[in-house]
Amino acid sequence: MATAIKFAQARLSPPTFGQVAAEAAIDTPPEYFTGVMEEYIARRNVVVQSINQMKGAYCPNPSGAFYVVAKLPVDDSDTFCKWLLEDFDFQGQTVMLAPATGFYATPGKGLNEVRISYVLNVEDLKNAMQCLEEALKVYPGKTV
Repeated sequence: MATAIKFAQARLSPPTFGQVAAEAAIDTPPEYFTGVMEEYIARRNVVVQSINQMKGAYCPNPSGAFYVVAKLPVDDSDTFCKWLLEDFDFQGQTVMLAPATGFYATPGKGLNEVRISYVLNVEDLKNAMQCLEEALKVYPGKTV
């Protein structure tokens, strides 16, 4: 019990590096955050707009994340994501997605959904979206 209490109490204060980072953030000029927000909005827009132009795909506009969950015209997102990594390439490249089934507690949810992060720069994201579009055209389990 003494060990459990020790660990519980240790979690009450933030780690030293977290405190240092928080202190530095206070002194960061607002322009930095404005620039970062503008960059992530541009990245988000590339992904959302690209997916919504793909036949049978739909991607809502997220309001506070650096990823999207998109519906794709595929029979099984787990199989599709595996196929992308193991069997598909477009101009020597592929794209790595996360099947959305792992983000739901309800069995069967997310079967045709994937999670896509937009942490890459805009040009790389455009390239990745082109690769995804080409993959959807030839995927054996496509639904449209």
